[in-house]
Amino acid sequence: MNSSYPAIRRLRPPSNVLVMGMMIFALSACGGVAKLPISAGTGPNPTLPPPEHTLIPTVHIAPAKGWPAGTKPIAAPGTIVTRFAEGLDHPRWIYVLPNGDVLVAETNAPPKPEDGKGIKGWFMKMAMGKAGAGVPSANRISLLRDLNGDGIADARFVFLEGLNSPFGMALVGNDFYVANTDAVVRFPYTLGDTRITAPGVEVMKLPAGPLNHHWTKNLIASKDGSRLYVTVGSNSNVAENGIDKEDGRAAIWELDLKTGNKRIFASGLRNPNGMAWEADGGELWTSVNERDELGSDLVPDYMTSVRDGGFYGWPYSYFGQHVDTRVKPPRPDLVAKAISPDYALGPHTASLGLASAQGTSLPTQFQRGMFVGQHGSWNRKPHSGYKVIFVPFSGGKPTDEPVVDVLTGFISAEGNALGRPVGVTLDKTGALLVADDVGNIIWRVSAAAR
Repeated sequence: MNSSYPAIRRLRPPSNVLVMGMMIFALSACGGVAKLPISAGTGPNPTLPPPEHTLIPTVHIAPAKGWPAGTKPIAAPGTIVTRFAEGLDHPRWIYVLPNGDVLVAETNAPPKPEDGKGIKGWFMKMAMGKAGAGVPSANRISLLRDLNGDGIADARFVFLEGLNSPFGMALVGNDFYVANTDAVVRFPYTLGDTRITAPGVEVMKLPAGPLNHHWTKNLIASKDGSRLYVTVGSNSNVAENGIDKEDGRAAIWELDLKTGNKRIFASGLRNPNGMAWEADGGELWTSVNERDELGSDLVPDYMTSVRDGGFYGWPYSYFGQHVDTRVKPPRPDLVAKAISPDYALGPHTASLGLASAQGTSLPTQFQRGMFVGQHGSWNRKPHSGYKVIFVPFSGGKPTDEPVVDVLTGFISAEGNALGRPVGVTLDKTGALLVADDVGNIIWRVSAAAR
């Protein structure tokens, strides 16, 4: 299989902003450097220094290069990492079917003509393209099958195509659900089939449109299969496009599959991505990308249990009741209700993937807790994220033990991104699968042979 990375589209700015763009790039390259280590912004009580307000935000891109032949990430002691599948087209999210087949959403952002207008918007598009986010969306889900049980996908099928920036997936009985960027869609499915050809039925519209800043929509089914929980990220960094553009966003929705009734389950979550059921208490947990442009040390991304009806601060406050003075008008009434997240995951780590360790076959230290895929920073010097970590749990909550690096080495010595981990999940054997949307690879982490 070919593991080469598709060429990143070059975004040509209008001639009248080229010089200004170059000036912004030069200024941003001189942005503020972190004064605290990542560990200070990690854990249940992270250090939150005063915010830094600057005209030009810190922009520190790790250019997307892909993996040279024969190279791979560094796995934690006691584990090994291998290529489960490669040659994919921007794989972002993974879902494992009950028979062990692995589904991969090959996807990227849809057209968003209203998002990022003006000189700053153009510059940010250029920067994100450099980071590997500029490729067009394949708009499909592929099925990978390991025929002989050796931990390598032997067969690949186009499972679903013609989708609209798909992301989250869930199978409930014989119904397969996909979270497109603008709707949750249901398809009939029989386990073992390698392709769905029947048309989908829309079961829930999702906020999208020409702005659609955070386009990824994830979903997870309740344990009894009666409900879906659906993530919808914000339409901005801190409501700078107007609070009216945030209707139904920065939230996790609950959809009753029998009645079709839907409601906001929790709100004030800037960009919730991964979701997982905690093994001991059975609570829903999510990983959330927090706000940018307050300095390299703010604000930590986080993971948290999700309370029914809970409000988590965005955009008016962060990490509980720390007021963001950029948001006008202020809402002290909502800030007073803001819940502090359970566990910080470091500033600007872009913690997207989340998977419970329940059922893992990895060594003992990985038996109880959560795996987190950290896509990596653009708003911090030095880089943060660009790895997969494990957060140990006990009694349904993270412990005081330090996080464990599961996969590292995604940044080269020259500062290039060889890969960027996104979705994480366990395969049928309990090994960890990791989607790498720059390397175009699904990595598989398993226990090393004794």
